[in-house]
Amino acid sequence: MNEMLSSGIELMLIGMAIVYGFLAMLVLAIGAMSSFVQRYFPEMPGSHPALTQHGEDPGTIAAISAAVHQYRKKYQKN
Repeated sequence: MNEMLSSGIELMLIGMAIVYGFLAMLVLAIGAMSSFVQRYFPEMPGSHPALTQHGEDPGTIAAISAAVHQYRKKYQKN
């Protein structure tokens, strides 16, 4: 019984070490890829027009308003 317990603990520690090692390599790989992308593909200013606008698109507001109006008309409580 004692031998099975020690084998189980050994297997658990080996498994935990493998998972920890894989996660550490994953973090390092993501960091390296991030620095590579930032160095060789910098973000262009103004590449996100939706983020630079102050306010909403009038067409989007009109579409949402029309949808709400149709919903309220269809499910109007009497």
